[in-house]
Amino acid sequence: MVSTPRPGDLRTQLDGLATEAFRPELAEIDQLDTLDIARLMNREDATVAAAVAARLPEIARAVDAIAVRMGHGGRLIYAGAGTAGRLGVLDASECPPTFNTAPGQVVGLIAGGPGAVVTSVEGAEDSAELARADLDALGVTADDTVVGVSASGRTPYAVGAVEHARALGALTVGLAGNAGSALAAAADHGIEVVTGPELLTGSTRLKAGTAQKLVLNMVSTITMIRLGKTYGNLMVDVRASNEKLRARSRRIVALATGADDKAIERALDATGGEVKHAILVLLADVDGPTAARLLEDSGGKLRAALAAAAG
Repeated sequence: MVSTPRPGDLRTQLDGLATEAFRPELAEIDQLDTLDIARLMNREDATVAAAVAARLPEIARAVDAIAVRMGHGGRLIYAGAGTAGRLGVLDASECPPTFNTAPGQVVGLIAGGPGAVVTSVEGAEDSAELARADLDALGVTADDTVVGVSASGRTPYAVGAVEHARALGALTVGLAGNAGSALAAAADHGIEVVTGPELLTGSTRLKAGTAQKLVLNMVSTITMIRLGKTYGNLMVDVRASNEKLRARSRRIVALATGADDKAIERALDATGGEVKHAILVLLADVDGPTAARLLEDSGGKLRAALAAAAG
């Protein structure tokens, strides 16, 4: 289990982390002009995608396992502190409008609670007990997946969340920015994306944070593709909650079906604005209730519903 190290021990741990390493060649970066600093940062950022690419097999295995659990009604829960926690909250918050996920289906936990998204909560990241309490408040079960996120790979909140979730039978993923991390070792699926020392020593909101964002994009997006929330590369489960998204909904139906504007409006009216249902109405020539039944019988997967309608 996670224990809080003494200050001297923690310094020793940090000294051994690639994400915390000092780069003497950048010791006078503050003397450079703005354009040169921007070029340096851009070159640094260009290395991140390759670091993620090296971990694609591990990412794919984790996503396939997550999709199975979510297909059985499980939830996807991110847990992290600081930048890592904020990125998990961001990814979770974008799933309802993008994929029409149910409330609570994708959750972002940040050490210190929602207020920590905008204000640092001192000491919260050091508490494995807080992570356990946060997961217990959600009633985590064996159908759920908990993804611990930490650049260092040693953050007690993230490691504690993964350890506790695994003890409860949940699927666990540990996303870290250093090799040989406690977080990856604690999880069913360890993903260590090593982006190396930062431009500013220890500022892991830079390359490490960018890598985390890329991986979380993959985790949520590919999981939702596996769950049938897209049709090809179209977001057919998009929730039309504002004018932009309503316009996007009509455009998605048009791209999927080739129908004219009047037919699209009729189909959307017949299906209560549900994009996936409207596409099925147009492509399978069925009414709204039949489209709803076909999709329910097909587990929400449009291709399977189209095949059932044709058969």
